[in-house]
Amino acid sequence: MAYNTTVVLRILIAPLLTLLPAAQLHAQLTALGLRVEYLTNPIGIDVVQPRLSWQIVSATRNTMQAAYQLQVATSEASLTRGANPLWDSGKVTSDASVFVDYAGPPVASRTRYYWRVRVWDTSGRVSPWSPPAFWETGLQPADWTAEWIGPPATAADSLPSPSPFLRRAFRVGDAVRSARLYVTSLGLYEVYLNGQRVGDQLFTPGWTSYRRRLQYQTYDVTALLRSGANIVGAILGDGWYRGNLGFFRQRNLYGRRLGIRAQLEIRYESGRTERVVSDTGWKTTASPVLGSDIYGGETYDARRELSGWASAPYDDHEWGSVALVDPPGSALVASLSPPVRRVRELHPVTIRRAPSGETVFDLGQNFTGWARLNVRGPAGTTVTMRFGEVLDKDGNLYTANLRAAAQTDRYTLSGKAREVYEPHFTFHGFRYVAVAGLPGPPDSTTITGIAVSSDIAQTGTFVTSDSLLNQLQHNIVWGQRSNFLDVPTDCPQRDERLGWTGDAQVFARTAAFNMDVNGFFAKWLGDVAADQDPSGSVPWVIPNPLGGDSVRFAGTAGWSDVAVIIPWTMYLTYGDRRLLERQYPSMRAWVDYAHRRAGTGLIWRPGWQFGDWLALHSDDPSYPGATTGTDLIATAFLAHSTDLVSRTAAVLGRTDDAASYRALFRAIREAFDREFVSRTGRVGENTQTAYALAIAFDLLPDSLVPAAAGRLAQDVAAREHHLTTGFLGTPYLLHVLGATGHMADAFALLAQRTYPSWLYPITRGATTMWERWDGIRPDSSFEDPGMNSFNHYAFGAVGDWMYQNIGGIDVDPAVPGYRRARIAPRPGAGLTSASASLETGYGTLTSAWRLDGPRFALDVTIPANTSAEVTLWDARLADVREGGVGLTGRDGVRAARQRGPDVVVDVGSGRYSFVVMARAEKQP
Repeated sequence: MAYNTTVVLRILIAPLLTLLPAAQLHAQLTALGLRVEYLTNPIGIDVVQPRLSWQIVSATRNTMQAAYQLQVATSEASLTRGANPLWDSGKVTSDASVFVDYAGPPVASRTRYYWRVRVWDTSGRVSPWSPPAFWETGLQPADWTAEWIGPPATAADSLPSPSPFLRRAFRVGDAVRSARLYVTSLGLYEVYLNGQRVGDQLFTPGWTSYRRRLQYQTYDVTALLRSGANIVGAILGDGWYRGNLGFFRQRNLYGRRLGIRAQLEIRYESGRTERVVSDTGWKTTASPVLGSDIYGGETYDARRELSGWASAPYDDHEWGSVALVDPPGSALVASLSPPVRRVRELHPVTIRRAPSGETVFDLGQNFTGWARLNVRGPAGTTVTMRFGEVLDKDGNLYTANLRAAAQTDRYTLSGKAREVYEPHFTFHGFRYVAVAGLPGPPDSTTITGIAVSSDIAQTGTFVTSDSLLNQLQHNIVWGQRSNFLDVPTDCPQRDERLGWTGDAQVFARTAAFNMDVNGFFAKWLGDVAADQDPSGSVPWVIPNPLGGDSVRFAGTAGWSDVAVIIPWTMYLTYGDRRLLERQYPSMRAWVDYAHRRAGTGLIWRPGWQFGDWLALHSDDPSYPGATTGTDLIATAFLAHSTDLVSRTAAVLGRTDDAASYRALFRAIREAFDREFVSRTGRVGENTQTAYALAIAFDLLPDSLVPAAAGRLAQDVAAREHHLTTGFLGTPYLLHVLGATGHMADAFALLAQRTYPSWLYPITRGATTMWERWDGIRPDSSFEDPGMNSFNHYAFGAVGDWMYQNIGGIDVDPAVPGYRRARIAPRPGAGLTSASASLETGYGTLTSAWRLDGPRFALDVTIPANTSAEVTLWDARLADVREGGVGLTGRDGVRAARQRGPDVVVDVGSGRYSFVVMARAEKQP
């Protein structure tokens, strides 16, 4: 798994700080964790004005940046030796340290830029210069001279067929200073240089709106070149481009022919530059990958391996010539989100013979990836590996919920002494591997699970004194890791695996607590805008292979609102104003479209709606108790997105738009009240979702909120603290209960262990989130196999409530990006301790509390250049200590006040230890 650079540096620096004398420790001020856009030392980016970010480390409390100085140069030596840089910002009076615009001369393509920063704090201290970091620009459209090439067209292009090999020989005659390989493809590619796999990225070039945006990757291949003969080679796979995709069993949705565009640029020490490009001089043949499909799996015949095919010398006279491929109409864009990589290996916890006769390997965790096979046996022996999430009651692999997805890999042995196989262009969602055809007895090395995911740094942690809640957090994280594979998919196992918009938008806030998803969602939101219809309608899935012309795939409330909700969420959690500005036309277009759909009455009734998808028994017409009207839900989301567009316009300085959409929001709210709200506070069908949405989206008159919240709490209590919500109501349920004075009911819901609840799947052995509350029913039978994923993160949206309320970490919406945090943990549900941490753009924010008899102790860490509001519930100022003494005059404590029954303390950066000496016994 890739390591977060800032976290690693902090781990290394922390013990060194403890060894410094007190005077030096006090004076320590350091800038580190340098990033460009969303990445550390990226190569091949095409942002013309990249944004620079850094973090500040200081042992002194209340450290705030007063000024910074940036230097940028085209060589590291010119920075470290004090030579004239390309750009020197000079001392800039500013507290900005995240997303600071590069303001130097225009950047050139194919150029590395080194940069460093130093900072001044408000006490006048100045840091040393940071160690240099860099970014490297990619290609502009005019820089591409490579052709699109691939195997000659045949009738087999419309059918599953062997993956092709491609290769090209070239010579290197001089000493090489640097070499870059720029690659993209129609389909998926793996590229090789002199027999070595180039890079560790998987499923490149990634999945985008292929008709409009196609990514390319840049690789530093300097170390792979050698003097004399060299070989560049590639293998192509169908992938999302032309393989089976969607649940209508369609192929060739984006095109029929595989192709690659590769450009190797070599810079010699002499100053000469040479290009090796894809053209008709390349050759091609079939590979041992006889078929590779994302849903179906891979078939590989090791007897057909061509040893040394990507190396020199190699005789390729029997290989055929490549053909030119028509270039796609999409724009080539550089990758800016973390790539897909292998992130973990899992080993069997049990190996047993199933009644089916297969050997079943239990890897102990449901995840996304594949199995590495380690085997010996006679040539021609075929080992078949089938993948599933659960076992049936007899102990056989359960695959009915996969629908048409075979999830099967087949490997035919070559007869070598030892053979190790991993597939190339497929992935599976599974915990169990059922293996048939093994030529010998299995052992713990026969099967190894390879977990793959977008290599997003895990930035959040959450731990409590309750093992079930810890397992819930574990399941949420693994569900996210499993489904964040270049796009935020709904599930990784059945014949779907699509970027469902509803799932992504409800989970986005939780996702941003667990991992650094800013770049991941920035990439995907580019495709949201690209696939958005000119009318403003947003498809159900992004990228959209389902088609967008029919009414069936028109915009839908709660799903298409992704165009508004996620950009706003990224702004709140990361302070990413440029992304907000980039997406603003898309945000407006969706709200305007939905407004037209609702008509002059502002109640959205016509057209298909998913409603509160998979609410309890919502698919059973004989049980109306948890069914919320789709017109109520659609109108509520129309109001909410209109509100967010108004807020966005205000942030961006578009005052006329802000006022216009604010007025529209108020009009929709009034229409909602007239249509769905009684004068006694009853909302719609009196469901948990109706109340949760109405209160969360501020759709009720203030005077009716207590009555409506009381009805919600009454329903929850009447159901013995079981929920009835689906995809759209669940994320808001606990938030609304807690915010309206019903925190005890919120905790009781969270702690519920029987069906339906968040913890019920854990009692059934779940290691990821389920699609349904009862994927496995209490009687051990399975839910409808047509829609019963055991790795589906939507209901994991409860994670943000746990971080905010149990862990106590939240953002101040008025000061986004955790520039000002809110720390307010609430004990409850019998918990005796909890801790949460979040690696923000400014550094690590932590909150850890424990109950020690009548005392409540809270330790917090606030990163430099930020502040926080700390709330201590049920406390009196006179009873609060920090560092063992009262709050008055404490270093770093900016203010302390009594707010009703609670104490609120404003603090600057630093570490604080609060104790409430005589805490009232009012736990919910």
